[in-house]
Amino acid sequence: MKLLLVSDEESPLFWEYYRPGRLDGIDLILSAGDLKSDYLSFLVTMGHAPVLYVHGNHDGFYERFPPEGCDCVDGDLVCVKGLRILGLGGCPLYNGGPHQYTERQLRRRYRKLWWKIRKAKGVDILLTHAPARGLGDLDDRVHRGFDFFLELMDKLKPRYLIHGHVHPSYKMRPKGDLQYGETTIINACGYRILEIPDPQQ
Repeated sequence: MKLLLVSDEESPLFWEYYRPGRLDGIDLILSAGDLKSDYLSFLVTMGHAPVLYVHGNHDGFYERFPPEGCDCVDGDLVCVKGLRILGLGGCPLYNGGPHQYTERQLRRRYRKLWWKIRKAKGVDILLTHAPARGLGDLDDRVHRGFDFFLELMDKLKPRYLIHGHVHPSYKMRPKGDLQYGETTIINACGYRILEIPDPQQ
């Protein structure tokens, strides 16, 4: 199963310089936030694969102009093509803008999904915008991660945590994927291709 992971920066490869067939073979597209609505709508149209997204801290305009043809999984647990995906977008509160949360607010969002998660018997992918604290985040107030995501990985043991928010251009950005227990942590800024065994087999 092949996943396209996107976040924060629209890739010219899949936008201005797109060529027909470039999205062939992609089974699912996951957006970790802060992308133009038109970009996500373009991906779902040209790729013929479902696009699921969570909100970034700059996605307040999605309320008026949501990505057409795409599904918001922010604050929800969905099962797509056999993958159990838990979406918890946004970032830690820093100026009171949209899709910013305190640790307590994030915990409340999770508690509302507790029964769904139990019924699904777990989570395969934790799709977020902000990273976990100390694992791919930065020390400044805007780009720090959530402590609660560490607890979630300890408890749910997802195969992947996919986030954005920390751009490749940031000098202090950690390089490469990270590992926390059984969870591989992937920064999706720009784009990444992730190939995993087919969960339906």
